[in-house]
Amino acid sequence: MLRLLGGVSVALSFGSASGQSPKIMTRKIPSSGEDLPAVGLGTWQVFDAGNSTAARAPLREVISEFVKAGGKLIDSSPMYGSAESVAGDLVAELGLREKLFIATKVWTRGREAGIAEMETSFRRLKVKQMDLMQIHNLLDVAIHTKTLRDWKAKNKIRYLGITHYTSSAYADVEKWLKAEQYDFLQINYSLAERESERRLLPYCHQNKIAVIANRPFAEGAMFRRVRGKPLPPWAAEVGVASWAQYFLKWIVGHPAITCVIPGTGKPEHIADNVAAGFGALPDEGMRKRMAEYFDAL
Repeated sequence: MLRLLGGVSVALSFGSASGQSPKIMTRKIPSSGEDLPAVGLGTWQVFDAGNSTAARAPLREVISEFVKAGGKLIDSSPMYGSAESVAGDLVAELGLREKLFIATKVWTRGREAGIAEMETSFRRLKVKQMDLMQIHNLLDVAIHTKTLRDWKAKNKIRYLGITHYTSSAYADVEKWLKAEQYDFLQINYSLAERESERRLLPYCHQNKIAVIANRPFAEGAMFRRVRGKPLPPWAAEVGVASWAQYFLKWIVGHPAITCVIPGTGKPEHIADNVAAGFGALPDEGMRKRMAEYFDAL
């Protein structure tokens, strides 16, 4: 079914009267119409587990439970230590490649160095075709955009994007969004970091660019801020049962957001995060109320 939330149609696929479980909400990738679950999985820091069997064990469970809950997008980068290799190995062990949307980044200077780095990412993540390749922090963006346009034409990648994580770069991000045709923008957005909603999010929404929201918890600072403090009782109106869900539902409630990528290496946290992709979303009025409550803490 479709519900109009915050001015955007959100697909909510619920089970039939036979008792099937509800399914995670999806957003459409604007450039293709492909459905993408609204809550994904980030791998920064948490998946940098090296070759340790013990360190990898909970991450294997995280990926397994993420997919069981309906999650799809896993985002990584060659700058995340061993995260690409760890994610690639675990996805292969679990036999889940066909159920996932794999995204990573290029983060180096020069055409040949970029090609070499991206081919290494393909090997580490064990993919023949990358779902999304992003130019990380706009590093040598002109050179890599040319390469990736060619790779997209040859079906080596499915989607092309750019990323950043700090408001000081927003002017340059906007310049490149206007200069080139990108399918995705990945940018920081949370109750603690709202600057991208001024220009970047509206621009992407108007120009059919998917948005992945990174740093949804501001690197944990938001949890420290709310520690020991109760959720407002009215948060239950949109199915919020934890602070993680409060933060994530507020983000996904913005009509420009396609997917949010909280990172976790703890199996007990993955279900909580993905639960933000189920049920109602806050409309504009509720998002304002949620922001005011958080600001007053």
